[in-house]
Amino acid sequence: MEGRQEVIVAAITSNTLRLLEGDHLMFDWEEAGFLFPSVTTGIVRTIKQNMIERKMGVVSTNDLVEIEFKLSQFLELNS
Repeated sequence: MEGRQEVIVAAITSNTLRLLEGDHLMFDWEEAGFLFPSVTTGIVRTIKQNMIERKMGVVSTNDLVEIEFKLSQFLELNS
């Protein structure tokens, strides 16, 4: 059986002026390789892996923990 061809992604924006529920203002945006302060949004989507053209950066462990926590709350995944 083959693996899935889709991945789940979250939108990232440099618009840090408006934070909504599920959004996370990244602590380590420079370390991640982003050019500007960035927000991972609560906007999630499933896309085909072949739609990904390049890697923009690597999110730090600290930011990833916060992103996962905020998304799980926003999507009401906590029991």
